[in-house]
Amino acid sequence: MTAVRNDANQLWARLPSHLGARFRPYAGRLAREVVHEIQRSVPAYARPLRGKFGQVLVGGVERAIVHCFDSVGNPQVSSQEWTAWFRYVGRVEFTEGRTTESMQTAVRVGARAAWRNLSKAGRELGIPPEVLLLTAEAIFAYVDELCRVAVEGYADAQRRAEAGDGRQRAELLRLILADPPSPTESIEAQAIAADWPLPAQAAMIALADDTPAPHAPDCLTDGGCILAADPDRTVRLLARSLTLPLALAIGPTVPLSQARQSLKLARRAVALAKRGVIDGPIVRCDDHLLTLLCHADEFLLDELGRRSLAPFDDLTAKQRERLKATLLAWLDTRGGVNDIAARLSVHPQTVRYRMHQIDQLVGDRIHDPVRRLELEIALRHR
Repeated sequence: MTAVRNDANQLWARLPSHLGARFRPYAGRLAREVVHEIQRSVPAYARPLRGKFGQVLVGGVERAIVHCFDSVGNPQVSSQEWTAWFRYVGRVEFTEGRTTESMQTAVRVGARAAWRNLSKAGRELGIPPEVLLLTAEAIFAYVDELCRVAVEGYADAQRRAEAGDGRQRAELLRLILADPPSPTESIEAQAIAADWPLPAQAAMIALADDTPAPHAPDCLTDGGCILAADPDRTVRLLARSLTLPLALAIGPTVPLSQARQSLKLARRAVALAKRGVIDGPIVRCDDHLLTLLCHADEFLLDELGRRSLAPFDDLTAKQRERLKATLLAWLDTRGGVNDIAARLSVHPQTVRYRMHQIDQLVGDRIHDPVRRLELEIALRHR
């Protein structure tokens, strides 16, 4: 359990022990003045003293004052209950939506009000100036410790809330990606529980296996994937952490009901990028739809390649490579001999000779639109 540090304790302990008893009759009036000053000076606290708000504000001020007076001339005073209480105060401040800045401002405003009233009472009681100065030093050291403990409680509540939100949002993503699809009512109810507005459309981002899952604001993140309503913005925010040769693939932006299909395509893109079929580190599926379609069924693609390119099987490896490269260039350039020659860095006459060989091997296939498409897919897969 965290305790008030010795610097504050020691300052209170150095004060004359009888001073606590002399100040104690002023405790009630002092608490009222401090609460009044906090509510007057800090807008976040300018509200009726009802319910938990009133309990925490008034109770916190009273406990702080009593603990101060109990510490006067007493180095052995216990701080455990005090610490537990002000950690609780910090947790309440978080759950009620106030900031650490407003909380610490309230504490410091209260300290100034307390010193103002205590110094006045001290003069009335004839307490020596040097003792009052030590009292002031003790008050402001005490305030620093009080702020520290309350901020610890605030941060603890914040961590717990974020962890809870993370679990709720992970469950929401699971429902969105479920197969078979989850009922719309279940997704909507979980979105309310996760405090996450459902977008009409979104894209799934698939991370490579060795890419650490980054924090993605306004997104749903779970393990190796991210659901983003604005994927371009999300990737820009994550760009600093994308240092690997392959980092992620962005699936198509689709209605939320099709997010599972977007993720499937993004994961296929990651797999193809790892094999060097698609360039990374950031792959946009929209730029590679034909490649992704062709690789949707690897067995079928291999079978298509085997049958379409069978006429080249009896050639030597070197002949096969030359003729296949020439045929693909012919398909890309729509048959322009000079364009093919420039692409392959050969003489146009060489292209004519090779095309004659190709014509003998494949015959009318290069003139049939369907067979020509099959040849092109097979050659590109190769």
